[in-house]
Amino acid sequence: MAGRTVALCAAVLASLLLGAAANAANPQIAGLQVALRAYGLYGGPIDSIAGPGTVRATKAFQRRTGLVADGRAGPATRRALGPLGAPLYGRRTLRRRMFGWDVSVLQFMLARRGALVPVYGFYDAATERAVRRYQRARRLATDGIAGPRTLMALGRGRPALTLVSRSVPAPPVGVRGLLGHWARIYGVDPSLVRALAWMESGFQPGLVSSSGARGVMQVLPSTRDYVETVLLGKRVPNSVSGNIQIGVVFLRQVLREFRGNVERALAGWYQGPSSVKRHGQFRVTRQFVANVLALRDRGV
Repeated sequence: MAGRTVALCAAVLASLLLGAAANAANPQIAGLQVALRAYGLYGGPIDSIAGPGTVRATKAFQRRTGLVADGRAGPATRRALGPLGAPLYGRRTLRRRMFGWDVSVLQFMLARRGALVPVYGFYDAATERAVRRYQRARRLATDGIAGPRTLMALGRGRPALTLVSRSVPAPPVGVRGLLGHWARIYGVDPSLVRALAWMESGFQPGLVSSSGARGVMQVLPSTRDYVETVLLGKRVPNSVSGNIQIGVVFLRQVLREFRGNVERALAGWYQGPSSVKRHGQFRVTRQFVANVLALRDRGV
């Protein structure tokens, strides 16, 4: 089984070395994004998509370290990244207190399945608990250690590591469960809510942007105040569930404002409804909308 894990990693590595410009989902890219964030070069979501922001950050790091700025996460770049740059996912058994690129990828894949774990490269107690829950769900040895069988189960599928297993329901208390819960409560398409949350934060409850947007839905303080005082008329707990509730209520509002037009509603979410009505969609807004719709269609 360990040999199969290495073989899987080799296929993933080949995909990764096509370069960040491929702009496609590859869980190994989550490891790159975490490392770049640690150097203060990447502020976007940990989403495994090698989009323009990831490419720019990679090139900036390469220029800083005297490497060829090609935007590709090759061996030299990963070595320069230090402890967070290695090893690639699938090359070793992971357990409590370990640190590295592969731990970031493991956490990303657990979060992608709805686990409430930080994605930052350190195998902490929360990660161990999430691994145990996953192992129990898949009837694997429940030891909290991500060995070959657990790694293979998480990465089974396409060479780029298929992350969604529809035979394993997400934990009802996890992020995916909460997204679906509030989407149903407020009559919003759950697949759209999940796609938007994934685009905004990669399902990371603890993410705080440079502008102060927080949580899974990246809610700004001004948006929270508007939803609580105008749309709901009550305070909402400052929790993972509360953050998602605020986001879903605001999404419902912009959908109503744009008469159910999903593209314009997403543009209003990103750019602001008034700005969209006055100026139309900015180029960066159109890209954001296209990405969310692609994630929705892919079934995140």
